[in-house]
Amino acid sequence: MKISHKLLRLMLTGLLLLLWGIVGVGCSEPPEMPTGMTVRVERVVSGQTIEIVSPTENIPRLQRVRLIGINAPDLRQDPWGMEAKRRLQQLCQGQQVLLELDQMESDRYDRLLAYIWRDEILVNEELVKQGYALAEAGIYNNKYSQRLDNAQRWARIMGLGIWNPEQPMRFTPAEFRQQQS
Repeated sequence: MKISHKLLRLMLTGLLLLLWGIVGVGCSEPPEMPTGMTVRVERVVSGQTIEIVSPTENIPRLQRVRLIGINAPDLRQDPWGMEAKRRLQQLCQGQQVLLELDQMESDRYDRLLAYIWRDEILVNEELVKQGYALAEAGIYNNKYSQRLDNAQRWARIMGLGIWNPEQPMRFTPAEFRQQQS
């Protein structure tokens, strides 16, 4: 008896959901409410970077914010880079969001580093879970690393976005940029 690829994936997904449900019962703690500053997303630059009006400046200026824990495809990485940017725009452009900082607050490019919450959705996690970005463990900023890793496993199993077996992303964003230079 030959089992189709789709049926096998469906069976594995069901099994995985069942196991996550069993393991999650009794192991889950009440979710910790994020804290931070509420800002409006003025513009989405890429699948991992937004611009806000700086809340700490007397003269309003745009400040870039890099989402912690993810690595979205380069904009030139067709079609995934533009798809990641569009999805981030759908999730938060023009919206009020909560920026939650971690241990390291900015990077070498003077971008603010943050987890982005819209309502009760961790946008960083949502991008990974839907296959628009890779989870990227940080040395200092790792508060939600496990959530991001779980989201990436989900996207891979489901074949979403960059994990689509018919059109997978062949190179990580870093490998792609290295090839372009």
